Amino acid sequence: MTDHSELFMNRTISGLAIGGRLSRLASWHVVAPSLVFAAMLGAVWLLNPNYLSPFGISIVAATAAPILLLALGQSIVLNVGSIDLSNAAASLLSTILLAMILPGLGVWGILAILALVTAIGAVNGAIAAYAQVPSFALTLGTLGVLQTAALVTSGSQTIYLGENRELVSALYTTNVGFVPLTFWLAVAVALVCWAALQFTRAGQSMTAMGKNETAAILSGVPVRGLRIATFAVSGFLGGVAGLAILAQAGSASASGIGSALLLPGIAAALVGGTSISGGQTNPLNVVFGALTVAFVPVAIQALGVGAQSQSLVYGLFIILVVALTTTRSRGIVIK
Repeated sequence: MTDHSELFMNRTISGLAIGGRLSRLASWHVVAPSLVFAAMLGAVWLLNPNYLSPFGISIVAATAAPILLLALGQSIVLNVGSIDLSNAAASLLSTILLAMILPGLGVWGILAILALVTAIGAVNGAIAAYAQVPSFALTLGTLGVLQTAALVTSGSQTIYLGENRELVSALYTTNVGFVPLTFWLAVAVALVCWAALQFTRAGQSMTAMGKNETAAILSGVPVRGLRIATFAVSGFLGGVAGLAILAQAGSASASGIGSALLLPGIAAALVGGTSISGGQTNPLNVVFGALTVAFVPVAIQALGVGAQSQSLVYGLFIILVVALTTTRSRGIVIK
């Protein structure tokens, strides 16, 4: 065998080995979120199976529904290389506005609020796209504006639903397999997002934009329009999350259920395998990410951790799970 033949064979074997390792990494990335969730479920069952009763599952699923909706919006924005820190605040404002206008306007009120938060998201996207304002700084500012608007609009009071309450409460009181309809609605949204990213030109262009925006621009991808669209989707899903919160609570306030969902929403997207650097997300895995995040308080309680240490355990757990579910491959820089 000649030296050239040996060199070619060695390079071929080396290439196959690298390809095999990358294939295994890709496979792990695909299954990691579901495996992490299954491991948590198994640990909770071993520690205290009472938490997995039909009632316990119903409570966790209801908690996971708005987290999942916000995480899906966040994952779509992260996929193009941006971030939306304001979608949870948009959800909070939409919950308050819905509670105020639903008695008088009914379904039209729901549609109006969804249109409003979608428009807010689109404005964020337009500013980021045309003014070249970093999305982190932009949406951090929008977060403050929307939180203040929620506080002022509600007058720092709790607003209770009265007339037309059944229009939203049915989403929570209707159960399918012990699980509220709000959660199945969020899962349906995840399926739609997954199909859009996989099978539509716009969805594929979003992923290409997140992987290499310069190359996407040179290829003729309308990056400005797509960025506006992703932020609009994030705003819309924030509004749907507000609908789920109102269905569960039957009331709204600036310090209510939806006031602390920003970090859980981002964590669920990351635990679901979404890359913080862009170009990588799977909405179906985000479902497991949201369930995992919703189960964390349950797991902490099952471990018997005191209330004063729960935030510490929660933070450490999220760091560990994100480390386990993050894709690492040649040419990809984790930022």
